[in-house]
Amino acid sequence: MDEQPFWKTKRLDEMDNAQWEALCDGCGLCCLNKLEDWETGEVAFTSVACRLLDGETCGCKDYENRQATVPDCIQLSIEKVDDIAWLPPTCAYRLVRDGEDLYWWHYLVSGDRDTVHQAGISAKGRTVSEDDVAVEDFEDYIVDWPLTVGDDAAAQKA
Repeated sequence: MDEQPFWKTKRLDEMDNAQWEALCDGCGLCCLNKLEDWETGEVAFTSVACRLLDGETCGCKDYENRQATVPDCIQLSIEKVDDIAWLPPTCAYRLVRDGEDLYWWHYLVSGDRDTVHQAGISAKGRTVSEDDVAVEDFEDYIVDWPLTVGDDAAAQKA
């Protein structure tokens, strides 16, 4: 019998904590600082990363205690997946919420945590730490690649 993987059979609100955490592909895009236009609500990504993001692995340097160091770190939850409009188009939480499959480079499909980097989806090597940039200079670091990273490499789904 060919059993379907959990992300194909469960809604986000049906997943246990281990399954929820496993959906994160490790791209690091949600850890980039964003700027919001107060008049239009438009959100722009910057290449300025949270001080806890490891720019090479795209993992959090202190995931368990991140909110103590970065109080405004967003704890992604089922409620917030629906409310956060800036989730990248390749985000597994967004894909599963919308009834879509994961991309071939997601480690749950490929079996390799490096395929997200090999496919060019992640923030690996593209960021500067917020510790190295003054807040008033964040505008100088606005980028569009977090919203377009999947355009070429993500063409094929699992």
